[in-house]
Amino acid sequence: MKKHIAILGSTGSIGTQALEVIENHSDKFELELLTANENVDLLIQQAVKFVPNHVIIANEDKYQQVVSALSSYPIKVFAGKKAIAQIVEMNSINIVLTAIVGYAGLLPTIKAIEAGKNIALANKETLVVAGELITKLAFENGVNIYPVDSEHSAIFQCLVGESHNSIEKIYLTASGGPFREKNIDYLKTVTKKEALKHPNWNMGEKITIDSASLMNKGLEAIEAKWLFYIEPEQVDIIVHPQSIVHSIVQFEDGSMKAQMGLPDMKLPIQYALAFPQRLKSNFPRFNFNDYPNLTFEQADKKKFRNLALSFEVLKTGGNMPCVLNAANEIVVEAFLKEKVGFLEMSDIIEQTINKVQFISKPLYEDYVQTDKEARQVASELI
Repeated sequence: MKKHIAILGSTGSIGTQALEVIENHSDKFELELLTANENVDLLIQQAVKFVPNHVIIANEDKYQQVVSALSSYPIKVFAGKKAIAQIVEMNSINIVLTAIVGYAGLLPTIKAIEAGKNIALANKETLVVAGELITKLAFENGVNIYPVDSEHSAIFQCLVGESHNSIEKIYLTASGGPFREKNIDYLKTVTKKEALKHPNWNMGEKITIDSASLMNKGLEAIEAKWLFYIEPEQVDIIVHPQSIVHSIVQFEDGSMKAQMGLPDMKLPIQYALAFPQRLKSNFPRFNFNDYPNLTFEQADKKKFRNLALSFEVLKTGGNMPCVLNAANEIVVEAFLKEKVGFLEMSDIIEQTINKVQFISKPLYEDYVQTDKEARQVASELI
């Protein structure tokens, strides 16, 4: 039987690549829902090509444009963020790919889990912000969360068949971004254009800036805690510039398993959607002759302070990861608008963490309030 897929954030990098996977395996997948925030033109193109049962444009001002363009197709069109949170509960959906960037992905993910839908998780912020709540809901509703991030997918793949064996340590690999070999003085004058030049991956602007500052690795460390039930001291970040080894698991006997392959997000997307199957693909194959040297080095937490801040809030817990995420979203947006410098982002995030009240056992309402307060504090600091 085909799996019926909902893609939240179909016009972004993950969403567009997921559609390639679905197109290549139309015998396995049926597209039920596409959503986008602002990119109306691409959303319409996707809807015309794939003809899903439902389409949602989050920006309500653009609803009529979508309705008019799709009037001759058997597609139900809705608008607004509330519609996304409601429609993921439909019985016809089997798996929800959450590819919305940032905090906006939290509520639809919660609603999908409460409705018993399996989650292909590409929105790391969901577990960063509310990992304890999300994992509890998933357990209570018998829902599986399949990681789509290449690093967490790698760990997931390494753990298949190892359910009775304890993890000693997880190593998340990082390319190091465009500033791996630069000193901290260089980072003081980094431009938006320089920061958006990722050496190995093609991603959206927000994620690319997170990669340049290594915040993405900090968020991934927090996400790993909840995905794999590990303690903060059981996760480490290692820089691997070639991006061939996507992450490593070390077991109690000292043995290590790594998942390898060329940098291509379609592979972890396909693995998450098709699990437990591995579907045949035409993805480019890795050739050892092209990579005679694979190198590894320790991540520099002094130069990349976002990474250090992430591990601090990982250990503190409570609502502090939510504060970190909210402040980061604000400063990245400000950096992209050239309102703050590259290193200033870390300063503002740290000050925001120190200003927002700590809550040790937050409820959903606490996360909402914390996110709102942290954004306001960070904005005022800017």
